[in-house]
Amino acid sequence: MNILLTNDDGIYAAGIDALYLELKKIGNVTIVAPDSEKSSVGHGITLAHPIWHKKIYKNNKYFGIGVSGTPADCVKFATAVILKNKPDLVISGINLGPNDGCSVFYSGTVAGAREAALIGIPAIAISLATFVNPVYDYAAKYCAKLAKNFDKLNIPKGTFLNINVPNKKEKQIKGVRYTSQCTLPIHGTFKKRSDPHLRNYYWMSAKAPINRKNLNIDTYALNNDYITITPIGNDSTDYNYLNKINAKSTK
Repeated sequence: MNILLTNDDGIYAAGIDALYLELKKIGNVTIVAPDSEKSSVGHGITLAHPIWHKKIYKNNKYFGIGVSGTPADCVKFATAVILKNKPDLVISGINLGPNDGCSVFYSGTVAGAREAALIGIPAIAISLATFVNPVYDYAAKYCAKLAKNFDKLNIPKGTFLNINVPNKKEKQIKGVRYTSQCTLPIHGTFKKRSDPHLRNYYWMSAKAPINRKNLNIDTYALNNDYITITPIGNDSTDYNYLNKINAKSTK
């Protein structure tokens, strides 16, 4: 199996190291990731200036390619320039912090997987649900196990898997839930502060949504110590409404 590995925390992040250690046990792994942190860049691509790339070494060993662009850029660049053939699977992560619910619209990690799905490559985005004291080992092992058996899941073209893993020991995780995406907004809280010159500025923060107690929704299941797997499609059309307005227009 040929795997392309990317992320949005950057090629020097601990999450991509942990995932690489597990994935290289099951296949050939090529790492093409941003050369600096690109969190919350969404599905942006670089058009206004050039894309630069360089070889990255860790512990005096070649590790991968650092790219000046976004995670979506990395997938495009890897498949068009770096790799001779399309990979069998693209994996984006492990992200520091959860990407459940509406985070999928903002996350560069999710965008890396979405970009792969757009060009017809099976893909996984994986995130660890914490911003402090992350332990990536179990999430990395779980992702590798899933990747090894990915063909058996029969994921439709244009769909990718968005996985969130609690920052818990394996024995503390209650199980795995295939879930829908929470659609309640999470950002929009602004904290007012002052700089040394007493000029006011605002720092955007996130407020956790108040979710229904439903283990079939990713945010609630994740907060109750389940691994969540949400299939995300690239076609955002609201077909129910489209059918309604088409039905009205024919009358």
